[in-house]
Amino acid sequence: MSRAGRRTICVVTGSRADYGYLRPLMRLAAADPGCLLQVVVTGMHLWPAFGDTWREIEADGFGIDQRVALPFTGTGALDVAGCVGAAVPLLAAAFQRLEPDFVVLLGDRYETFAAALGALFARVPVAHLAGGDVTEGAFDEALRHGITKMAHLHFTTNERSSRRVVQLGEDPARVFTVGATSLDDLLREPPMPRAELERELGFTFLARNVLVTYHPVTLDPTPPATQCAELLGALDDLGAGKELGVVCTAPNADTGGLDILALLERWAAGRPGILVRKSLGMRRYFGALAAVDAVVGNSSSGIYEAPSFKVPTVDIGARQRGRMRAASVLHCAPGRAAIADAVGRALALDCSQVVNPYGDGQASGRILAALKAEPDPQALLMKRFFDLPGEGGHV
Repeated sequence: MSRAGRRTICVVTGSRADYGYLRPLMRLAAADPGCLLQVVVTGMHLWPAFGDTWREIEADGFGIDQRVALPFTGTGALDVAGCVGAAVPLLAAAFQRLEPDFVVLLGDRYETFAAALGALFARVPVAHLAGGDVTEGAFDEALRHGITKMAHLHFTTNERSSRRVVQLGEDPARVFTVGATSLDDLLREPPMPRAELERELGFTFLARNVLVTYHPVTLDPTPPATQCAELLGALDDLGAGKELGVVCTAPNADTGGLDILALLERWAAGRPGILVRKSLGMRRYFGALAAVDAVVGNSSSGIYEAPSFKVPTVDIGARQRGRMRAASVLHCAPGRAAIADAVGRALALDCSQVVNPYGDGQASGRILAALKAEPDPQALLMKRFFDLPGEGGHV
């Protein structure tokens, strides 16, 4: 191992979406005398339009070793493409300076894809979390599988995803089924009490409440704001702000994300029973999950975390299509009437016996143990394609 016998682990986070999944692993690595944690912050964390969420990382007690600021010109297709192009050399330079044993990446976002490319060019092995999942409605699916091909160790959330990673040609010996790291914090600390949450948010929950996050469906030709308007219309039909309290978190910086955020803010203006926040932070977000009666939208959180709170989820449209899901997750088409019907059914659903299929809340310990056990990370760099049985072999 390098750095006086310590395993140097560089975690890259580009948004609140991946930070919540990486935080439990970061906490374990920071507390382990056999590890040196490095933190690289980039993407949405550093963009004021999305809440300056880098502050949450520091508030959690982590030092930031490198801020990699990316150009933010908007959320159009060319804006996103330009951001990726700018990110690759900047992240490669950060990895060359920090010289970690591993770069740890999670998921499927475009800045994560850029980080994988940067690590590839900087000759730093990549440990990829949550590969092999399927999300048919977004270009994130292709980015996730692309990251898999640039990664060297794979930590998946479930057995199906592990099989897909192997199907992509990855050596089964480098694929570990560990569960979803986001569940680890659920065992560590209780959610924020409802009264405290109300004080911090300046919001009073009503008799029935929903937590809403709606991201652009990037492979759908319908404009994202048009899709989101169907959701808001459905919530109005159910008495949003009057009979139904609504807490909304902002979308990611995907194509059309700012259009959705502007729509949400206009819709909520002057309505005390509706709250829109760019970011709740993890503790407040988990507190909201515990306080509401349903999760509505198309965020992976409704599939990964909500079942552990015994809260039903209404998953709208194609963005998360293909993911394994608990019995508490109801899928519906992205039309106003279908959404209103699904939310009504969710509010009446008993989820007290639901089992979360994404693990036992011990994923981070398994990941850290595997990273520490690897005898020579550099030896992982030269990969061979693993052929499935009956598919031939190397010549």
